[in-house]
Amino acid sequence: MSTGSLTVDVDALVGNWRALDAMSDVETAAVVKADGYGLGAAKVARALAKAGARKFFVAVAEEGAAVRQALGPNAEICVFSGHMRGDTEMIADLMLTPMLNSIGQVTRHFESLPGHPFGIQLDTGMNRLGMEIGEWAAIAETAIGAGPTLVMSHLACADDPDHPMNAQQLAQFHLMTDGISVPRSLAATGGILLGPQYHFDLTRPGVGLYGGAPFGDARAVAHLDLPVVQIRDVEAGETVGYGNSWTAARDSRIATLSTGYADGVLRALSDKVTLWHGDQPCPLVGRVSMDLMGVDVTDLAEAPQSLSLLNATQTVDDLAALAGTIGYEILTSLGPRYARRYAGG
Repeated sequence: MSTGSLTVDVDALVGNWRALDAMSDVETAAVVKADGYGLGAAKVARALAKAGARKFFVAVAEEGAAVRQALGPNAEICVFSGHMRGDTEMIADLMLTPMLNSIGQVTRHFESLPGHPFGIQLDTGMNRLGMEIGEWAAIAETAIGAGPTLVMSHLACADDPDHPMNAQQLAQFHLMTDGISVPRSLAATGGILLGPQYHFDLTRPGVGLYGGAPFGDARAVAHLDLPVVQIRDVEAGETVGYGNSWTAARDSRIATLSTGYADGVLRALSDKVTLWHGDQPCPLVGRVSMDLMGVDVTDLAEAPQSLSLLNATQTVDDLAALAGTIGYEILTSLGPRYARRYAGG
């Protein structure tokens, strides 16, 4: 096989959902946007539904198709972007629940799909999606009277428990929603970890399901093994890769692996990351190119057929720290050329 093998540990995924579910006394949904954070929305959603999740969130209506096909008619699939122009037929046909973000979306939904389920998204300070307090005050009575399934907002700084923005948004959410007879939601993964005052009626974990921070006790879900295309001997003083950025300090054996930045191995990892052959580390050398990268396997006793980039030892957040980014980007950048395998479950 000339492409990498991305193994999704379904038992770890389900274990992460159950662990986050156990942290609250309220319903726990699951965020499966961006194709299940790059791991396959249909397979992820089926596993989480089997574990007990009944409400799922996607970013845009088009993402709801794979999830609806996987889960059938009984799960609720909510769309963060709301009811966009041109989405009416899709929302109706797929039985999606748009989280309406503006007075314009409320008007569009009520006029085009009267009686169809909907939710409301409020802006409590992130200034990204949702109605601000003045807009909400103008339509709250009408909107609540129409029976939304959920009223929600989103925390901007939940990954930093001590950030004052958390308490500020919590207070604003109370101000905007206290007294309504509709289920409420404020907490994603980080909000769950902030404690019960942030849980309300529904939590909606995302990255924590897939093994990412800020859920420090998460089990690794993504495991990535990369095939060796060729091994060559490189003499001391020779260079490897574009730009001659790595020079061998000794006679070396360099394995060329079939992966690169087209597959989500960020170029910023050049000369920084370690790959693994069992418990033996092998440093990446030279630049990550589009489809290939070089790894020093001099100290291995045998010629490897593959090397591991993501595993229980080196997680998506470890790669993110080396690349100066976040685990979300590592996960959602994993490319379509990888053969995805599902273990457990």
